[in-house]
Amino acid sequence: MSISPLGRIIFFGDIFGKPGRNYLMRQLPAIKERFHPDLIIANGENAASDKGTGITASIAHELYAAGVQAITLGNHVWGQKEFVEEIDSVPFVCRPANFVASTPGASWIDIPFHGKHIGIACLIGREFMKMLVESPFQAVDTLMAQHPEVDAWIFDMHAEATAEKVALGWFLNGKALAVLGTHTHIQTNDAAVLDGGTAYMTDVGMCGPFRSVIGHKIECILQRFQTNIPQRAEVATEDVRLCGCIIDVDLETLKAKSIQAFQWPLAVEPSPQS
Repeated sequence: MSISPLGRIIFFGDIFGKPGRNYLMRQLPAIKERFHPDLIIANGENAASDKGTGITASIAHELYAAGVQAITLGNHVWGQKEFVEEIDSVPFVCRPANFVASTPGASWIDIPFHGKHIGIACLIGREFMKMLVESPFQAVDTLMAQHPEVDAWIFDMHAEATAEKVALGWFLNGKALAVLGTHTHIQTNDAAVLDGGTAYMTDVGMCGPFRSVIGHKIECILQRFQTNIPQRAEVATEDVRLCGCIIDVDLETLKAKSIQAFQWPLAVEPSPQS
């Protein structure tokens, strides 16, 4: 029996500030040499966190030049005011697809992948997120129906509630290549290929400083929790790591063959590509 050829995708979780983005760009050559990905995606909504939140076109172009082929965003998409005017200049970046249709920026990205078309999109959850957005469940149905030319979809579910992420994973089971959670910055231990061939993970984690409280200096956040007095949350700098997942894709079916969580420097050695 012949074995189907495989393609490989790496998805990096929320890039946090200058420490996260600089370390990712420095380490990408070694990561590409080690894992041989065909496609690299990253969530960049906090890539400018040293300036507050959000991302800028300049930072997006730096990440793209370093090898990140598609950048998803999230609730901090407009953290840098100038990005409202800049977003249409970076076609490899997509804002959440369940924003209203008149919102600037692309709602999805079309990426060539071994002669096929992969659609990449991000969605904002509605539980605890304090944003007026369309239901992510309705948005994905609409997006997929509008683009029948796309051979497979990868969705970044940027959400607070675990249940909402899990529910979207099952909703898209067999319809999407992958549903990958971001936003909470803590990598979860539930990477799995669902029975319909959809790779799923509740949160792929953060690319940034781990001696921190989800990227911020510990002292600032402790003061806020202990006193209820607002504190300026500064970006931490120590113990920078990269978190994400590796998905191997059956190129005949465009279903996920495997998904593995990873951290770089490697905490656990992922299995070799079969």
